[in-house]
Amino acid sequence: MSWKDTAEPLLTRMPAVQRPEGHVPFKRKLGWTAGVLVLYFFLTNVFLFGLGSGQGGDIFGQFRSILAGGQGTILQLGIGPIVTASIVLQLLGGADLLGLDTQNNPRDQVLYQGLQKVLVLVMICLTGLPMVFAGNFLPADPAVAQSLFGSRQATGLVKWLLFAQIFVGGVLILYMDEVISKWGVGSGIGLFIVASISQSLIGGLITVPAIGSQQAGLIPTWAGILFGEISFGSIVITPNAQIGPILSTGGLETLLFGQGQLLALATTLLIFSIVVYAESVRVEIPLSNTRVKGARGRFPVKLIYASVLPMILVRALQANLQFLGRILVAQLGSDMPAWLGQYQETGSGVSQPIGGLFYYLAPIRSPQDWMWFIGGGGSAEAWQILTRVGVDLTFMVVGGAIFAVFWVETSDMGPDATAKQIHNSGMEIPGFRRNVSVIEKVLERYIPQVTILGGALVGLLAVMANMLGTIGGVSGTSLLLTVSITYKLYEEIAEEQLMEMHPMMRQFFG
Repeated sequence: MSWKDTAEPLLTRMPAVQRPEGHVPFKRKLGWTAGVLVLYFFLTNVFLFGLGSGQGGDIFGQFRSILAGGQGTILQLGIGPIVTASIVLQLLGGADLLGLDTQNNPRDQVLYQGLQKVLVLVMICLTGLPMVFAGNFLPADPAVAQSLFGSRQATGLVKWLLFAQIFVGGVLILYMDEVISKWGVGSGIGLFIVASISQSLIGGLITVPAIGSQQAGLIPTWAGILFGEISFGSIVITPNAQIGPILSTGGLETLLFGQGQLLALATTLLIFSIVVYAESVRVEIPLSNTRVKGARGRFPVKLIYASVLPMILVRALQANLQFLGRILVAQLGSDMPAWLGQYQETGSGVSQPIGGLFYYLAPIRSPQDWMWFIGGGGSAEAWQILTRVGVDLTFMVVGGAIFAVFWVETSDMGPDATAKQIHNSGMEIPGFRRNVSVIEKVLERYIPQVTILGGALVGLLAVMANMLGTIGGVSGTSLLLTVSITYKLYEEIAEEQLMEMHPMMRQFFG
């Protein structure tokens, strides 16, 4: 008896969102997408009952926007368990360890979907339990323990209550993603990432300190500079002020790196422009249909062939390394070897590395992390900061290229898998013999090189965005993901509208 026969009773009984029986009109798809998006924003503002205040902190920091979750909310885990489960399944599927034919066998498709849900539940437990019970990342409120269980010492029961809420949030976002995939437009994971990052970007533009933020957004700050009185430390700028103080060293530094955020604005616009341009750069391989005379097409090999998603894998690896370091320092305390990591408590309650291996492995998150010449970098020496920058740059560029190749090979985007798909669809390359191996040799001229180049480029852009800063403090990876996913969402919406206007095209493309 194979593992499929053993696990089939469980996997086939996993709850699933029913697929639409017929065509879903475009307006209804938009309605489902908008409804799930509103629900997502609502859940990111539902805070955990029983969570203590004044302790803990966001252990994932800038990775929060990529995970599309909310610190201290019911969506604490975000899409992390879904992405991790998908990666594990792709690894197993790419190595052909599962023995599932998800392309042609309906039974295997059901088993795969059920296996993915089970693995997501496992990842929720593996991620949520350490957050609640290790390192005091999500501390329990003794007052809630006293109110519910009659003792302030019963915080262990409150922690189980916190984990139960996190578990429910993880399950909810799993099925919200499935609703989008079957009834909406695009991917739920991509939509949640864009929503989370866009929230930070818009907040960085229009936030007013009086309504919940200590730092004003870009627009209110410059409104104060141009029309009111605003103080930059020792420099006070008024509408009638001389230009001299503004053009001084301190004034220019503040306008570029501080409240003025000119460098962050320029970096954000530059990254947007580069990614949009890179998405349009492609090598188009001509194709012709062997069955329909005159039917021609093109197979595009984009510069960012593997998309920006492999960057999630690289940053997730960095996040897990930092998570491990914080767990070790929480458990070992002063007994932790100095060469491994030296940590300092911050105002948010999160220990940050200031030396040792975990310091050099920590990603650069903002200009203040490395610009020692303007007072950044903390207490580290210049050579230590430069070493950290070099490690982060190497990690992202090399890791981006490696994970891009991995993503292409495991997601059936490689030359061999793509050649089979083209051949099975009845297409061929004009001027070449109709054979899978011939198509594969042509694709091998472009796909491997473009994959490595695109992965390295995306890694370089991510590091550059982090080093120079962005609007709203969004990480470079988050910004890249937003632009790339939004661009693809635009293409999908345009395709849906085209098929809605021309139903015959829907029949042709399936």
